[in-house]
Amino acid sequence: MKRTFLGEFEEVILLTVAILGEEAYAVTVTQELEQKTGRVVGFSSVHTTLQRLEEKHFLSSSMGGATAERGGRRKRFFTVTALGRKALMEVKQVREELWNALPPQTLQLMGM
Repeated sequence: MKRTFLGEFEEVILLTVAILGEEAYAVTVTQELEQKTGRVVGFSSVHTTLQRLEEKHFLSSSMGGATAERGGRRKRFFTVTALGRKALMEVKQVREELWNALPPQTLQLMGM
């Protein structure tokens, strides 16, 4: 079976969409990502990555209603698809396998 590979930024964007649930759109994803990671990210980078993840079928999107606060513009909300959930589980499994493979002396050097 072919394994799905995600870049690190794609992974954190996908996780952030999963965390936000029904409130996941580009602005909230950007804000949540910055809050959770302490990392400053550009809105355009997040927007581009959301589109790329949708093209890869890891996300789906739908348009919300127009709001006065956005000058009548609609928000595009994102949802993690079954394929996206599978990709996240695969990444989690690989990371756990790698961490579990670290020799005890390496963990000691890392203070763990």
